[in-house]
Amino acid sequence: MTSTATSTQIPTGSWKADPVHSSVGFAVKHVVGTFRGSFDDFRIELVTDGATPRLSGGVRVASVQVRDENLNGHLLSPDFFDAERYSEILFESNALRVEGEGGVVLDGELTLKGTTKAVEARGTITEPLTGPDGNERIGLDLETTVDRTEFGLDWNAPLPGGGLTLGDEVTISVHVELVKQD
Repeated sequence: MTSTATSTQIPTGSWKADPVHSSVGFAVKHVVGTFRGSFDDFRIELVTDGATPRLSGGVRVASVQVRDENLNGHLLSPDFFDAERYSEILFESNALRVEGEGGVVLDGELTLKGTTKAVEARGTITEPLTGPDGNERIGLDLETTVDRTEFGLDWNAPLPGGGLTLGDEVTISVHVELVKQD
């Protein structure tokens, strides 16, 4: 087993996500458990060549992945993501800073279903390492929690004994291996 050192600074350069070694997912409370899903088609870029590091990205809504075909269709409907009208979920940072040993805080704007809200994500960043392909790479893990109803994802169903099927808080997780661009 190998370990990767965490970074105390943000590496400079232009970095793009390696989609094979990266993931974008979400989790929400469902009845008594946690329901998880992911997106297969996404782009993430980190540019640190200026005074303010910038992270931007987007996911193609139609690439949502869950373990049930009917539920997948429901998530694409106007009850949830409304993929026909809003094909992408977008993120654009306005601040990225190191906090502690390898910790990072990312402030930015999330646009989902036509609504843009400020969010703060927290996570870790690794020191650059050269991968087996000879390319320099960094790892970035981020997580934030948003209220889905603030973005117009209001669908819910009452439970027979009281309460609702879904929680309002959704945790968004991004685990990305970024490759330095020439």
